[in-house]
Amino acid sequence: MPGPLASLDNGSDSGTPLNPHLANSQHRALDAPEQARRVFLAGCGLPAAWGGQSQWRVLETNFGLGLNFLLTWAAWRADLLRPKLLHFVATEDHFVQVENVPHSATEYADLQPLALQLRAQLWGLLPGFHRLVFEDGHVLLTLCIGEVKAVLQQQQFEADSVYLNGFSPAKNFTMWDVHTLKAVARCCRRGTRIATSALTDKLREGLSQCGFVVDTAQDADVNRDNFQGQYNPSWEPKKPLYLQRLPGSLLPRQPSTAVVVGAGLAGTAIANSLARRGWQVVVLDAANTPASGASGLPAGLLVPHVSTDDSLLSRLSRSGVRMTLQQADALLKQGADWGYSGVLEHAIETGGRALPEPASEMAADWRRSATPAQLADAGLAATDKALWHARAGWIKPASLVNAWLDTPGITWRGAARAAVLQPGQPGWQVIDAAGALLAQADLVVLACAYDSQALAVTVNPAQLKLQPVRGQISWGLHKNQPQGLPDFPVNGHGGLVPAVPSAEGLSWLMGASYERDCAMPLIRPQDHRENLERLQRLLPHAADLLSDAFSTGKVRGWAGIRCATPGRLPVHGCIALTGSGAEVWVCTGMGSRGLTFATLCAELLAARLHGEPWPVERRLAQALMADIPVAAHP
Repeated sequence: MPGPLASLDNGSDSGTPLNPHLANSQHRALDAPEQARRVFLAGCGLPAAWGGQSQWRVLETNFGLGLNFLLTWAAWRADLLRPKLLHFVATEDHFVQVENVPHSATEYADLQPLALQLRAQLWGLLPGFHRLVFEDGHVLLTLCIGEVKAVLQQQQFEADSVYLNGFSPAKNFTMWDVHTLKAVARCCRRGTRIATSALTDKLREGLSQCGFVVDTAQDADVNRDNFQGQYNPSWEPKKPLYLQRLPGSLLPRQPSTAVVVGAGLAGTAIANSLARRGWQVVVLDAANTPASGASGLPAGLLVPHVSTDDSLLSRLSRSGVRMTLQQADALLKQGADWGYSGVLEHAIETGGRALPEPASEMAADWRRSATPAQLADAGLAATDKALWHARAGWIKPASLVNAWLDTPGITWRGAARAAVLQPGQPGWQVIDAAGALLAQADLVVLACAYDSQALAVTVNPAQLKLQPVRGQISWGLHKNQPQGLPDFPVNGHGGLVPAVPSAEGLSWLMGASYERDCAMPLIRPQDHRENLERLQRLLPHAADLLSDAFSTGKVRGWAGIRCATPGRLPVHGCIALTGSGAEVWVCTGMGSRGLTFATLCAELLAARLHGEPWPVERRLAQALMADIPVAAHP
């Protein structure tokens, strides 16, 4: 695993950080921002080149301390003709010590506030992709941690500008071998501008071999090796995989009209992602109010999955948790709609075996062994095995649903039960059981949990293999402030959220049950007993304190129908296409992890539609994709 970038003394008056791996300072002088503007932004024709565009995608090799990102972000903020969405994808083999990021911008007043925002999101940077969000979702930074060639092979987008960064080719020759340059070229379209501050004959030869036409830009004041150019190969480049996906598809799409069927977490997250990109979205739901299905859960836990082999589910859950935390922090009121409390995971389901220890400080940002004080707070023995998830907490799903529905460009319509989809002129029509037209749009997304299956077969005969799963929680009100319960939620075999504000006062919640192949949200006394039994194993002391509510009949219940898949991962992808390019997508099957997966799946769907950088590695995204052939319609 790559180590952190140390902040060593480079012997200069500025004390700028030195990268011991690359034997070069991150910033060579106090005029580094001006030099970077001339080399990278001006070398790529920015900001003029992005004027009037709906989005702009920048790729940088070697993120360092983020100076080029900060400068590009600042230029975007200052430009009245800026694109609606700025994507910045950066690779980094040796990730930074985050304390150095604000320090790197200390001398530049216009960059310092941006550097502090960046610093706040630089946590848990394990190998893989990490999506960071700024400017209400209009500036998106995708940090790809790992060797540049390997991580770029996992990306799926075409850059508009490339900052070929990585210091001197003589000192970092592995960065610029021809295989790495091919990986960069794979992320370019014809006409993509490229710029760097270092040029050798070997690098020039490699760039030419990979299809780049290079024009040297002499800069006598700073560096005579600065150069710029563009991707313009003499051959026809092979289409990226995401453009080969659908024969005749019009991808990447321009914002138009969309209908999302389903007003739970999955559907409203998709509506939010599309609306932020300029789509006009109608959200339909059979119920009279949003979040009336499983997303009506009074409060749920947002906590990453942990496995000894760091499975696909574990890696995807970390990405999803990060993205949902960003949404909660931006849109919800902490303490009322959500609590960034941390979550203790008691190792009940591992048979009491020790859970894996974090291998680095970045891993410890996600989880670490619970302290004796945390165990005692939960009423557990010092010998009990438990993990502490600092980046976790509880959320009221309905609050997030309603916040997403408030996004400009979204129209919500309840009491609108969709029964059939059919091609229209143009687009797709959504029809109810009486034959009435509910809505019509160029894009339809099915996100209505188990009901998605019946709608999907009206346009594609393949089965989605969805399964209804009934879940019931038990809950009650505290008479006074909770005494003796932990100060934080606990999970591991069922879960306990000890204190959640509600309209009636402070409440506690426990559960939930998991009944497969049941599509009726009934409240059953037996499930209350089973929830209490789970809590007795998970937290015996808390179960004793709350048992009175069960024995006196004061316990309350809530039940909902989750939608699951055999592989425990969501199903996501295009299932039908018309000759004009109108598409039907499905995004459902999130099981009991809707809070974890909704934002991630929504952003992946938007990325695939628009040719944007993917928020997770290709091999992770493929685990979510619908494994059924796309049905072609006239």
